[in-house]
Amino acid sequence: MASLAACSDEPAIEACLPVTLPDPAALASGMVWVPAGTVQLGSEDFFPEERPVRTADVDGFWIGIHEVTNGEFAAFVEATGYVTLAEREGPDAGGGGVFGPGVQVRDWSDIRTWWRFDPRASWRQPQGRSSTIEGRDSWPVVQIAYEDALAYARWRGHDLPGEAEWEHAARGGIDGAPYVWGDEMRPDGAYMANHWQGAFPVQDSGADGHAGLAPVGCYAPNGYGLYDMAGNVWEWTQDEWEQPGFRVIKGGSFLCSDSYCHRYRPAARQPGDERFSTEHLGFRTIWRGPAPD
Repeated sequence: MASLAACSDEPAIEACLPVTLPDPAALASGMVWVPAGTVQLGSEDFFPEERPVRTADVDGFWIGIHEVTNGEFAAFVEATGYVTLAEREGPDAGGGGVFGPGVQVRDWSDIRTWWRFDPRASWRQPQGRSSTIEGRDSWPVVQIAYEDALAYARWRGHDLPGEAEWEHAARGGIDGAPYVWGDEMRPDGAYMANHWQGAFPVQDSGADGHAGLAPVGCYAPNGYGLYDMAGNVWEWTQDEWEQPGFRVIKGGSFLCSDSYCHRYRPAARQPGDERFSTEHLGFRTIWRGPAPD
């Protein structure tokens, strides 16, 4: 029986995809061109916040082929000396949300029993004091607040995607399908994204090949050649949520179970607190530059 464990307790998994260090002078490096188009956003079939279905016209843009990794973020920190919100001191800074149900939980309907605040959690220690990212350069960077993601994007000469841009890219040219790969949740029984299998929130069986977070690029890319647009980690967008101080996050994460969340879909959307970070939230960047020749 497999369960979520602290990063330091898990053996390092070989990278699934080559990851190169970011180069602020090469704006399109590590990116894929997404052509302009009209995209159908949202869904009538799942959760209220995804309704109504609407259309949006999106200009072409470049987007990261995968989520920003620990190795890429470390290069940014080394070059700039940047300190993330989770690493700072002060009443509105320091620490982040760490997933881990208590052993004597009585009410599983209360999400506060699944999460805890760890004042030592940061991108360097995503699950708190006992965790590490050593040997995990190719894993998505997490415990990233909105301003941290935006700072990295600006360093690259990039931006964070808008919700319509993100969803257009995630759909990979398959408009209206519930999943980034098409209509079936598991075509021919195959797991197409990193999400939760087993009794949520107690036990992730890892039937999809990964119990917990996975390196980037371990599952087949979508129609535009983009990896992990579903599952693995939620991703920041620049769009504001209906409630001030929150932004739209997209894509679902390794914590999305079919019995509870089922949000590893392009239409899924949730609010992310701009001033907080968690171990299942990361990002990727876009560049609104010219189309390839």
